[in-house]
Amino acid sequence: MIPSIDRAVALAKGLYAYVTLVRDPNQLAEVFELRKSIAQPEVLREMAEFFRKDERGAAALRDRPRLGRLDLAALAALPSGTLGQAFGRHMLEAGLDPSAIPSLPSSTELEFLDAHLYETHDVWHVVTGFGTDVAGELGLQAFYLGQFPARLSIAILSGGLLNTLSPRAFGDRERRMDAIAAGWSMGRAARPFFGVRWNDWWTRPLVDVRHELGVRPFGAAVDARPTGPAELSRVA
Repeated sequence: MIPSIDRAVALAKGLYAYVTLVRDPNQLAEVFELRKSIAQPEVLREMAEFFRKDERGAAALRDRPRLGRLDLAALAALPSGTLGQAFGRHMLEAGLDPSAIPSLPSSTELEFLDAHLYETHDVWHVVTGFGTDVAGELGLQAFYLGQFPARLSIAILSGGLLNTLSPRAFGDRERRMDAIAAGWSMGRAARPFFGVRWNDWWTRPLVDVRHELGVRPFGAAVDARPTGPAELSRVA
């Protein structure tokens, strides 16, 4: 079957994005282009059928909960040791602004699946303990791959490994491989993350969230518990 013009254009843009990412894995805009080229309906349907096998995943596909607009300052002001406080601090310290990332539609099941994974990426960073440097991103992609049939993750991992061949990146090979190996093992061992209603978990101790999901965070020392009462009303 001859692909449509739109599909051909998406594939071409995806290939260009992939080559760009091999040269420089920090090009976030190219990750978005690569995602769009891979997130075709047949790929999303395969993922939906996989997620539907889990009770939480099936409920998420049915109810389509979204993160919505987040007040990062309010989250960061939650008691130390809570998921929300850790997430808010992570986003602010990294200079990340959720409002600067396009909000994807979720009027259909497949749109929701794509949007949910897209908007919860940094929550997964916090819970797994992977940083936002190249090694950390590759570790999280390996975690994704351990959790579900993540074709985008395979593309990003392969590009990251090719980038590691470059003279500038070769010295980082041990950190990257440690993160990839840990991410794969963690993803296989953890309970499914897809469909977690993170908005209901912001005030929970991060250590308890990790325990419930079966995650020992990458490079973790000791988890801290909250030092004061959580105030959900401050996060709206």
